[in-house]
Amino acid sequence: MNNIEIIEHDGKIYNIDENYIFVKILSASACSGCHAKSFCPVSDLKEKIIQINKKDNNSEYKIGDNIIVYMKKSLGKKAVFLGYILPFIILFSSLMFFIFITNNEGLSGLLSLCLLIPYYLIIYFNRDKLNKTFNFQIKKKI
Repeated sequence: MNNIEIIEHDGKIYNIDENYIFVKILSASACSGCHAKSFCPVSDLKEKIIQINKKDNNSEYKIGDNIIVYMKKSLGKKAVFLGYILPFIILFSSLMFFIFITNNEGLSGLLSLCLLIPYYLIIYFNRDKLNKTFNFQIKKKI
């Protein structure tokens, strides 16, 4: 990968249509590698389906193939920023602003939450552009 840090997950091709390859991966919590996970009610494994654009992957794949799903680590950081950090900054800064202006915590909280609606609408309406930015790649597992 030419010294580019990547995030990888093992997966299995679940479905294929004319535009997309659907891959099932197991998303594990941080404690899933623990030797006591079978006894622990906190450990958590979730199955997720990832949609991968066929145009970005030239090889021939078929349903049931074991593959590796990967993306650049820097894109993961960008996704965390857009999904968690920026909304938190908007929420917290607007809460402080509205408390200073209105001196009413309940109203300030509601107004701050309402500011997240346009933010997530912008994210929703730009989802095609974001899908092009945050594209996953796959390669056959050897």
